[in-house]
Amino acid sequence: METIDSHLARLKAELDQARQQGDTTKVNRLETELNNLKTYQAHHPGEANDPTPLEVYCDLNPQAPECLIYDD
Repeated sequence: METIDSHLARLKAELDQARQQGDTTKVNRLETELNNLKTYQAHHPGEANDPTPLEVYCDLNPQAPECLIYDD
């Protein structure tokens, strides 16, 4: 399983490569993903495991319908 730090390093490397290639669409997507992961990391400083995309999304959007948890 990948760690948050290794995921961030991989994203930064992919971002640098996309910038060199001039792929602005990929650059925008990677910048967003990188910023979201950094925000997630700031909210969970003790967590080292790489979160799933849904975990990151729900951390940033806790009131989204797909993130709500109902108790019976």
